[in-house]
Amino acid sequence: MELPQNGSARSNESLCTVAEIEDIDFSKFMDRPPRPLNMDRKRSFDERSMSELSIGFSPRHSSRNADFSRNMDHADFVYSPSRRSGINTPMSQHSFEPHPMVGEAWDALRRSLVHFRGQPVGTIAALDNSEEELNYDQVFVRDFVPSALAFLMNGEPEIVKNFILKTLRLQSWEKKIDRFQLGEGVMPASFKVLHDPVRNTETLIADFGESAIGRVAPVDSGFWWIILLRAYTKSTGDTSLAELPECQKGMRLILSLCLSEGFDTFPTLLCADGCCMIDRRMGVYGYPIEIQALFFMALRCALVLLKQDEEGKEFVERIVKRLHALSFHMRSYFWLDLKQLNDIYRYKTEEYSHTAVNKFNVIPDSLPEWIFDFMPSRGGYFIGNVSPARMDFRWFCLGNCIAILSSLATPEQSTAIMDLIESRWEELVGEMPLKVCYPAIESHEWRIVTGCDPKNTRWSYHNGGSWPVLLWLVTAACIKTGRPQIARRAIELAETRLLKDTWPEYYDGKLGRYIGKQARKNQTWSIAGYLVAKMLLEDPSHLGMISLEEDKQMKPLMRRSNSWGC
Repeated sequence: MELPQNGSARSNESLCTVAEIEDIDFSKFMDRPPRPLNMDRKRSFDERSMSELSIGFSPRHSSRNADFSRNMDHADFVYSPSRRSGINTPMSQHSFEPHPMVGEAWDALRRSLVHFRGQPVGTIAALDNSEEELNYDQVFVRDFVPSALAFLMNGEPEIVKNFILKTLRLQSWEKKIDRFQLGEGVMPASFKVLHDPVRNTETLIADFGESAIGRVAPVDSGFWWIILLRAYTKSTGDTSLAELPECQKGMRLILSLCLSEGFDTFPTLLCADGCCMIDRRMGVYGYPIEIQALFFMALRCALVLLKQDEEGKEFVERIVKRLHALSFHMRSYFWLDLKQLNDIYRYKTEEYSHTAVNKFNVIPDSLPEWIFDFMPSRGGYFIGNVSPARMDFRWFCLGNCIAILSSLATPEQSTAIMDLIESRWEELVGEMPLKVCYPAIESHEWRIVTGCDPKNTRWSYHNGGSWPVLLWLVTAACIKTGRPQIARRAIELAETRLLKDTWPEYYDGKLGRYIGKQARKNQTWSIAGYLVAKMLLEDPSHLGMISLEEDKQMKPLMRRSNSWGC
């Protein structure tokens, strides 16, 4: 298929509202049985016996892997009811008075819909006519995730199914950047629809990084695609989509890219700067926490989505081995709390052999001054990056929230992350939720790390800016850890300004007080993130779409001699 050079998205208008949150007892939702779905549905993919995952494993590991798999099945909990979460809709089940912002948000979200050959296939990044469009008129894989969750929670899964299938078709295209061919399994960063009024045809145009800032292919798109496929299956109870040969192949292609063996001695995934939500140079190259957490979650989702055929069994075994190694590595070396910080402060360097405590030869003098005041007596988090002689101590919101939702974080670590957010509310939340990272880099360090990037100046955009889209991730993490009051407080902050400010992409300043200097208005994932956060609080059983319970088999057996103070 020949790809045209320019395109535009077509939108559709409608109106829907969602029920307002009432004070409810969240604890009762965490242990309640799933709500029944339609009786004629196929059995849920989570009801498939996970003991099947042990079939075809080597005898030496079959028992352990069977236990691991059964536990994964037990851990994957709670259906999300497939229903509309609102009033004035055919499927409404509530009569609560909605917050005025909710109806406006649904109206804006529906205006952002993109259609391809008569079917909705996604939502454009922003509907801001006051600024040059650039690539904000495209459907981004990562941006669409909160929109997809909103539609799933509202009982409208077809758009999500269409999106999954269309991006799957794009995955198989030949992808070249400056005559260099990308891996076969790479998912696009975004796509748009070109309408030819003369021929009355529509064509999808995908961007795999060849048009992106810095020409970096997205590593996170494939992971989000797998996570979304699991959310669709969990929400609808329909296994037929995930079981399609095309979807099975799509997962295997993604997994082939990230599970390949090479020179790396770490189970984490080596990445370039700009490969994720932070898509510009911000010093996240190496092993960024966002990618590692998404990698972990995608592996766990794939583990229950892959069919037990000849090809699937091989990948299941590889996933199980990688999950064990990855969980140990992340929980051991990326975790930071007060005790761990004190241990690093007292590190000896130039240690040799497997008995070394300072395994990556981190120089204690490299500890930034801010970290000593930032670290509370109770609390902790996964730091931004760990590699030889380098620890990036910055807080990254998305990576830590996904760590909680995927159970990469242990229950104790999840609680500690929540403690940190509460203890450092002003720094991480301020007047507009939520900091994408903390703290900002500035002065000479900003010049070196960002290459003097004028968009990522201090406390702006990716460099300490506040992003409303993160509301849904924090809300989900709060509900999972039994701390919904934190989410409610953050949402109430957002409701004071988001609609009035016309749904900006991000906010600037230490407290998030100012609309971002280059922020687009009517940013779709800001709108969808708010709606998902509201619906999660309204009905916490939706959490099952995007949460995985802890697998007991992955608890690392750590000793002081071979871990950082654990």
